[in-house]
Amino acid sequence: MNKSIIQTADAPAAIGTYSQAVRVDHTVYMSGQIGLEPASMQMVEGIDAQIHQVFKNLAAVAAAAGGSLADVVKLNVFLTDLGHFPRVNEIMAGYFSQPYPARAAVGVSALPRGALVEADAVMVIG
Repeated sequence: MNKSIIQTADAPAAIGTYSQAVRVDHTVYMSGQIGLEPASMQMVEGIDAQIHQVFKNLAAVAAAAGGSLADVVKLNVFLTDLGHFPRVNEIMAGYFSQPYPARAAVGVSALPRGALVEADAVMVIG
């Protein structure tokens, strides 16, 4: 097994005991990203801005691992209000194209730092 840790300053630094991503052979397991702006480590305001920031953060980690969001095969989205799910779909279409990755969307009572949305992903790269 070939295991490496992925780290980039273009995504928020880990706020706990985890890595931004771990690559094992051709598979990259990306930790959950919330709407933190990487340079300031401050949460962006509003659901739309947070959704965009989550996908930008995931894209930065994907790039650091040598891939892109096009290589994502599984995405998990966590929302504190499932009423925001239609916005996730609309905004996600700007970051992913068909065929879309497999995805789960889960309603949760709370997320770190008061985030409204979080997403993690699994990516396979050549």
